[in-house]
Amino acid sequence: MKNVKVKLTRTIIIGGSAALAAAVLFAGLVVAPRSATALPAYAQKEGKACGYCHANPAGGGPRNAKGQQYEANGHSFKK
Repeated sequence: MKNVKVKLTRTIIIGGSAALAAAVLFAGLVVAPRSATALPAYAQKEGKACGYCHANPAGGGPRNAKGQQYEANGHSFKK
């Protein structure tokens, strides 16, 4: 009987540890920062070069003041 209790306790500990590890992994994936991606469709839509809104002339990465304004205005230069 004691052997059965030990096996049951060990199974519960291993199962609980696996569930906890899965929950931590899932939470990490959910809250992990996502990288921003440049969308050439915006440049095409507005008739502007990517560097018009981005600090990098090739586009992508952080936005300059015009890019921040564009984002804040719902991805439009029109008010």
